[in-house]
Amino acid sequence: MVDFLMQYGLFLAKTLTLVLAIVMVIAAIGAIAHRRRQHQQEGHVEVRSLNDRYQDMQHELEHAVLDEETLKQQIKSERKKEKAEAKARKKAAKEGKLDELPERKRIYVLSFDGDMHASEVELLREEVTAVLSLARPEDEVVLKLESPGGVVHDYGFAASQLERIRRKQIPLTICVDRVAASGGYMMACIANRLIAAPFAVLGSIGVVAQLPNFHRLLKKNDIDVEVLTAGEYKRTLTVFGENTEKGREKFLEDLEDIHCLFKEFVSDHRPQLDLEKVATGEIWFGKRALEHKLVDELMTSDEYLFQCAENADLFEVRYEQRRGLQERLSELAVESSDKVLMRWWQRASQTRFFVR
Repeated sequence: MVDFLMQYGLFLAKTLTLVLAIVMVIAAIGAIAHRRRQHQQEGHVEVRSLNDRYQDMQHELEHAVLDEETLKQQIKSERKKEKAEAKARKKAAKEGKLDELPERKRIYVLSFDGDMHASEVELLREEVTAVLSLARPEDEVVLKLESPGGVVHDYGFAASQLERIRRKQIPLTICVDRVAASGGYMMACIANRLIAAPFAVLGSIGVVAQLPNFHRLLKKNDIDVEVLTAGEYKRTLTVFGENTEKGREKFLEDLEDIHCLFKEFVSDHRPQLDLEKVATGEIWFGKRALEHKLVDELMTSDEYLFQCAENADLFEVRYEQRRGLQERLSELAVESSDKVLMRWWQRASQTRFFVR
């Protein structure tokens, strides 16, 4: 039985090593394709009116529900209103008073679906640049954010893109419908107004690092691994070499420093938080997050945007890039492997509660 378990453990270690090697190769291919896209291909900004979308939905429902006479009267009323508005603008333009007409507020709607490496930051940076080229202080930017977090420096860069909006004095509202945890909350806390759905997951203001170590397995099979470094802390913990207590202490010291930076960042943007209570790595659902002041209001993004459409013009902004077949295939492979790893991580740390 002991021999079987040892053989089975060795098989698992070999399998894991093979999987990690495949993932690294796929990631390398994806990184090369990504750099090639950045240098060789230009994208474009696509803009869609959400007001028109809501109006089209309303008209479809009216045609299905209202009787013919009521529908005719409603269409006639809408056309009369549009004609009056167009006439007023034409008259103001003729008299040189177009600037005196009240301007409707514009709301630019962005989306960010975060993975382990915050890959959509490349799209986000272009979208923010496009919006800031036209947005006025009386306008607003709404970001629909979904992310369980990931690599620190990637999410730090994504958060920096949102800080650009704040520095331009453009109101920033962030809506979280499902999850904004760890790096996701690093982005969310920047908002002037942070809105979450009642059962959205928020928080996880903490830092985690984990890696397997195969040193004893390799040593047992007479396999030597040499780790050569220049600099005392060039490598603190390794996967195949023998880890030392000094290396572990340094690694933990670095983790604590990153956690302190994370807490300082959150505190700068949400000074109303009691960090002693919320910066423990814990997560909270929407209602509890509101009690801890992690969010400002409970509401879905759909409800918020639909309300705004009554008094503002809403524009969904998305940056699109052309990609070749090879690039799409490599990106799909990277995304698939990343999603598998993220799913494992979420099951182990975040998704602990189910409704059956």
